[in-house]
Amino acid sequence: MAKCEYCGKDMSFGIKVSHSHRRSNRTWKPNIKRVKAIVNGSPKRVYVCTRCLRSGKVERA
Repeated sequence: MAKCEYCGKDMSFGIKVSHSHRRSNRTWKPNIKRVKAIVNGSPKRVYVCTRCLRSGKVERA
């Protein structure tokens, strides 16, 4: 679910490092919104990242 249907932005993985330098795994999730957009001429609910919304790649319904 944490994936943009326009640009394909997905979860990314890395390592959290504490002040004492203990390391543990963590994830970064993209800022995904569920919006109603025009897809193939008809309105449809899609999951889109806010970067695509702001840049105008998505035509809102």
